[in-house]
Amino acid sequence: MRYSSHIKSISYLKANAAEVLVQLAEQGEPMVITQNGEAKAVLQDVGSYERTQETLALLKLIALGQQDIEAGRVTPADEAFERLLTRKAAPANGA
Repeated sequence: MRYSSHIKSISYLKANAAEVLVQLAEQGEPMVITQNGEAKAVLQDVGSYERTQETLALLKLIALGQQDIEAGRVTPADEAFERLLTRKAAPANGA
């Protein structure tokens, strides 16, 4: 993605806020907002933000899983499935 075509000044944002929101929703790409010629913020539509957060959460889960593997905190798949099946077959407490 080329951010150079998605750079707007804060003055532009103030004068065209509604148009900017429509553009963000239609294009689904972030917009860099500048102040005094320097990049100060990035705006994105809610859907894109949510997808970004979901992606980050999945990447964190993968990283945590990798740490578990490296630390030896693993169980062979057949043992894990056996435990699950045993729990499912056991009667619930208080039944």
